[in-house]
Amino acid sequence: MSPDDLSERVADALAHARKGGASQAAASASNDSGLTLRVRMRSVETLESHQGHSLGVTVYLGRRQGSASTSDLSSQAVRGTVDKALSLARFAAEDEFAGLADADRMATEFPELDLHHPWDLDAEQAMELALECEAAALDADPRISNSEGAGVDSGESSHAYGNSHGFLRSGRSSSHSLSCAVLSEQDGRMESDYEFSAARAPEELAPAKEVGAKAAQYTLRRLGARKIKSTRAPVAFAPRVARSLMGHFCAAVSGRALYNRASFLLDSLGKPVFADCVNLSELPHVPRGMASRAYDAEGVATVNREVVGGGMLNGYFLGSYSARKLGMGTTGNAGGAHNLVLQSTGETLEELLAEMGEGLVVTELMGQGANIVTGDYSRGASGYWVKDGAPAHAVHEITIAGNLKDMFRNIRAIGADMDRRGGIHTGSILIDNLSIAGA
Repeated sequence: MSPDDLSERVADALAHARKGGASQAAASASNDSGLTLRVRMRSVETLESHQGHSLGVTVYLGRRQGSASTSDLSSQAVRGTVDKALSLARFAAEDEFAGLADADRMATEFPELDLHHPWDLDAEQAMELALECEAAALDADPRISNSEGAGVDSGESSHAYGNSHGFLRSGRSSSHSLSCAVLSEQDGRMESDYEFSAARAPEELAPAKEVGAKAAQYTLRRLGARKIKSTRAPVAFAPRVARSLMGHFCAAVSGRALYNRASFLLDSLGKPVFADCVNLSELPHVPRGMASRAYDAEGVATVNREVVGGGMLNGYFLGSYSARKLGMGTTGNAGGAHNLVLQSTGETLEELLAEMGEGLVVTELMGQGANIVTGDYSRGASGYWVKDGAPAHAVHEITIAGNLKDMFRNIRAIGADMDRRGGIHTGSILIDNLSIAGA
């Protein structure tokens, strides 16, 4: 279905909701399609072509809310879904904070974000790319003994959103990726690692051979990994795991955690929560950005803003409901954050390691040991030990522990090795004095 087709379904849903007595209503529809191919040990393992569509509607009867969804976008099914939402709303309890975002917050300007770049990729071309990627890893070194596979994913989406304020917009987007994971073996021990590339436009993906070669490089780097004695030391989180720290921060300053008073950063607005060197911006209008949006999931205009400046917390991540619960205004973050960029303090990775002197670089994290309520942090990790400012040996079977509040305040540097492959852009993050549990 085209964006115009989806807009028609959304408009039909809103009109039927109004006819059914809804005081307010919102509806969104999407159509997704794509191709996924996986190879392993130089043979095709899976090939999938997928397509699906859906529509969700939320209606309000005063302060009573009902929601329903469907994967059938026929007119009859759309109207039946609205009727179901209306029926649910009639039995719902009143909620004084329920309702659409305020009408004057609806987006009225729509910058060109350049998000739609379809890939004319057939199964044979996808297979060749995936095989080339995996071969680059398998052939890199005799110690590469096995593969967890290489894959190509290509997808595009049409979407539409509207509400009873008269807001109705639609558009298209695309997302493509290439990945590889292999295993290496030495002295009877096996290690695995991976690499990937992701972009809105296929021409911005890294070459298949480069992705495979880096997967091999990262895997070989882990050979000879050993345990270390428990200690306290500086820890640098490599970019691909550093973004998880910013993810924990976002969760702690987002609406539900705040209004439920279930966050270690309660009442922190306008206060220092990071080291002075930390500056975090939200940039929702980056062309081809993986989290770029002109408006959020409620139609509210998104804006550039400095979330953290000089370590100081300047803003939360709120949709209209959580904002009302907190006695504040929406920040245009219904549905999440939009392109968070952690500003580098300028050091290259080599300079960051030299500044560290001796400590740990974490390249992989395991488990879900981050408690957003208390800030307590404990996760399994692996990486490599640094001595005299240079990598010394691989490390595994360790646990990193601390409290996120202290960890954020103890950030010493943010590397220039920026990873832009997702919605959070960051370089390596060096944190002083973390507990490392080992042998």
